[in-house]
Amino acid sequence: MLRNFLFSFFFFLGIIFISILFLPSFLLPQKIVLFGGKLMGYWSSFCLKFFLSTKIIIKGMENIIKDKKFFIACSHQSMFETFFLQTIFNSPVFILKKELLLIPIFGWYLKKIGSISITRDKVTKENLNFFQDISRVIEKTDRPLIIFPQATRVSPLDRPPFKKGAARIYEELKIFCLPIAINSGNVWPKSGKKNYNKQITISILEPIGPGLNKDEFIKTLEKNIYLELDLIN
Repeated sequence: MLRNFLFSFFFFLGIIFISILFLPSFLLPQKIVLFGGKLMGYWSSFCLKFFLSTKIIIKGMENIIKDKKFFIACSHQSMFETFFLQTIFNSPVFILKKELLLIPIFGWYLKKIGSISITRDKVTKENLNFFQDISRVIEKTDRPLIIFPQATRVSPLDRPPFKKGAARIYEELKIFCLPIAINSGNVWPKSGKKNYNKQITISILEPIGPGLNKDEFIKTLEKNIYLELDLIN
């Protein structure tokens, strides 16, 4: 229990400190805020290693696409991946549920870094413009998009079917998809106590190239990520 308390206390203290420190960056170029996001990613890994004795392993770095446009589709088990993936990739553009933008200060940062929101399970004006927004992002930046096709954090053993949003992005943009499997819920679950002396594995899988129909794509994506999660759990 002490480890859990110390981890939570110092993790959130650090996130609040970084958020306050970077408040002036709202008036500065976006790259300053993006640097703050990377600091949060490094802070999360430090807290995991220091307070919970977590070992963080990254597999498949050779699969990262360097010369083509791509988007990331990642499994989602904890807060860890939303912070740490910013340290691996070039400040990803997050596709996230609109409610997150309403969080004071944190939501302001999400807007400043160019996150794209969507209202789940509803037809809204913003949702109708969704693919126009992501197309503009892909055209004007080298930052990859990132989406969590499970739509919410799940427990390590849960295997819900992927939402169709990732397939629609794949079909609309006609670019590569980089699947990522992360077993972070074994250490930092959605609810309950954190676990110590365990390992988080970030497995970057082989890219899925454009050309599949959206049903084939989502089946392939789901199969590849869940097979990998079964291996690293």
